[in-house]
Amino acid sequence: MSVEYQNVRVVQENRTLEKGCVLFEGTTITEVTEGNLYKGDTVIDGNGLTVFPGFIDVHIHGANGHDVMDATPEALRGIAAALPQEGTTSFLATTMTKSPEAIGNALRNAGQFDHEAAAGAEMLGVHLEGPFISEKKAGAQPTEHILLPSVSTFEAWREMSGDKIRMVTLAPEQEGAEALIRHIHHHGITASMGHTSATFEQAKHAVDLGVRHVTHLYNQMSGFHHRDPGVVGASFTDERLMVELIVDYIHSTKEAVQIAYRQLTHERLLLITDAMRAKCLEAGTYDLGGQDVTVKGKEAVLKDGTLAGSILTLTEAAGHMRDQLSLSDQEILAITSLNAARELGVDDRKGAIATGKDADFVLVDGDFRVQATWARGNLVYEKEEQS
Repeated sequence: MSVEYQNVRVVQENRTLEKGCVLFEGTTITEVTEGNLYKGDTVIDGNGLTVFPGFIDVHIHGANGHDVMDATPEALRGIAAALPQEGTTSFLATTMTKSPEAIGNALRNAGQFDHEAAAGAEMLGVHLEGPFISEKKAGAQPTEHILLPSVSTFEAWREMSGDKIRMVTLAPEQEGAEALIRHIHHHGITASMGHTSATFEQAKHAVDLGVRHVTHLYNQMSGFHHRDPGVVGASFTDERLMVELIVDYIHSTKEAVQIAYRQLTHERLLLITDAMRAKCLEAGTYDLGGQDVTVKGKEAVLKDGTLAGSILTLTEAAGHMRDQLSLSDQEILAITSLNAARELGVDDRKGAIATGKDADFVLVDGDFRVQATWARGNLVYEKEEQS
């Protein structure tokens, strides 16, 4: 059965159709045009709405009471089901630093997860955040489980995951990191610098070895200093790097976000949430890797006040960027979907509204509030009418 959205603003990579039409059948977009086609078995009037490609979150730990480290099919199904309400149609299930057994269980669970049978966002693979990180920049990652980078350990985990690992966050200054970076890069997996005390020179060397990504810019990394620009300086100046940013104005101030965008532009920035299980839930105390996290207002913190992920949605992050920096439709498209799709090698089917792409898209109103989300041709979220 085919579905046709009429009279919508359609955001594409190089243009916006002000009165556009999107036709899709099954899981695939079949036509995109200015004006209406009148070909769909079902026709929907989207007047007043804007269609963006479904958002892609490459760094998310959990949502709605579920966490990747729960290592259960129910947890991954729960996360996938929760994300469409914020416009997210694809994600990397992100692990954290815990015991090798716990990480192995989470990876094995992800490798066996049947995303085709799950309603909601598509799990594109796994982001292994830790345990190959620096104790000095652990943040909310439990230091007792940090390990030195190891190709053999990584390979065992990769096998457990069914070769689902797509990104690895590590500290490049740690012993063994050079070999692991080369190995990861050789296998087409994205190596990312994060939770790291690397100097500017060490960071640049890591990029030469194959690092191509930076995990949550500013947070838990060596900052900018005028005699050692650190990982932040490398992020700003090395055009080989794609860079994550958590735009909740808690992890980074408005001014820091503005500085980052001026340096990176829409060409190298990816919005992420780094969200934990408390997203979508009320204030209270929740578990993160065996640690109590208190959620109050917009913050999620450990007992000592350390930030422990976020409860941010990608819609909120994109709205902040649009409102603060007056971004164009195309700039928003890039930082919410296209850049991630390209980096993960799925831009043949994700990250754009075009013929032959997956029918993944989000419809937002003028205030950037999600009204409906489609994932692989299925309506997976629709905002309820206000009585």
